[in-house]
Amino acid sequence: MVRKVKKKKSGIRMFVTFLLMVVIAALVYITLGNHHIFEREYDDKTSLNSSLKITPDSSDDRKTPVLPSIESDLPVSISSDKLNSPNAILIRLTDDTVMMLKNSEEKIYPASLTKMMTAIVAIENLPDLKEEIRLTHSTFQGLYEANASMAGFQPGERVVAMDLLYGALLPSGAECCNGLVDQIAGSEQNFAKMMNQKAADLGMKNTHFENATGLQNENHYTTVNDLSILLSYALRNDTFREIFTSSRHSTQPTNKHPGGITFYNTMFEELNNQNIIGGEILGGKTGYTDEAGLCLASLAKVGKQEYILISAGAKGDHQSEQYNITDALAVYNSIRE
Repeated sequence: MVRKVKKKKSGIRMFVTFLLMVVIAALVYITLGNHHIFEREYDDKTSLNSSLKITPDSSDDRKTPVLPSIESDLPVSISSDKLNSPNAILIRLTDDTVMMLKNSEEKIYPASLTKMMTAIVAIENLPDLKEEIRLTHSTFQGLYEANASMAGFQPGERVVAMDLLYGALLPSGAECCNGLVDQIAGSEQNFAKMMNQKAADLGMKNTHFENATGLQNENHYTTVNDLSILLSYALRNDTFREIFTSSRHSTQPTNKHPGGITFYNTMFEELNNQNIIGGEILGGKTGYTDEAGLCLASLAKVGKQEYILISAGAKGDHQSEQYNITDALAVYNSIRE
């Protein structure tokens, strides 16, 4: 009788052990299955916006965007595929976070966005922004033939350096760039070396400058990522920021213009009083050549945050719809705070 009881208890233990093993196996299976489901859902969520992909060999130390959780919204509701510009990058300046990318490491021609580098190099190398600079006939050489943008100065005119900086960035005056170049470096070649050295110092690894104006040259190229590094840096300079965010500027009287000249920022003119919901476009620089397409570097405030957007390569010209402006309005309006 005793032996039968022991055998019975032994059988019960084996049965219970078997059930425990089945339960444990089931739990492991469910856990692993849920993990794979989560990974798949996470991948699907992140793939909704290709702009959140970060180039692994990015040249600067920006933070990659914090991808949203399953429940949260994406920080930018517009897809980069909806933009007219084939190249674009959106940066939140507060913490240097990349919010959107579109072919950001692809080589582009910067056109007049070049003048942002010209301006910051000039600001950092001119000991006195109030000094007068004389524009010579050589300052204008080749500019009219190339149909370059001009601010309205004349050969022989004596212009305060600060007014040349405004003339370079607001109406995109090529003669202003050349006047600064002659004063600082003596030649365009020497000034281009200074520009390239600054680009190297900033970590703009895919950039090379040949001139200060942005006139077309196959060896004059950059990327929207590199330009965002440049603009982010330049905006920390109070003088550059003051000029970049000005909608207009009246120069001091000169020997050729006793009443001075009033400049208007080309970006604000093309905005035509349009603005963004819950924010404001604070400043910008346009650019265009046939090869570069319509380009724009802009600064905006949405809510309590500042953002910069660089776009390039949009189809069109000065007579068409300004698709660079259209893209900026669409992107800034899509930011979710």
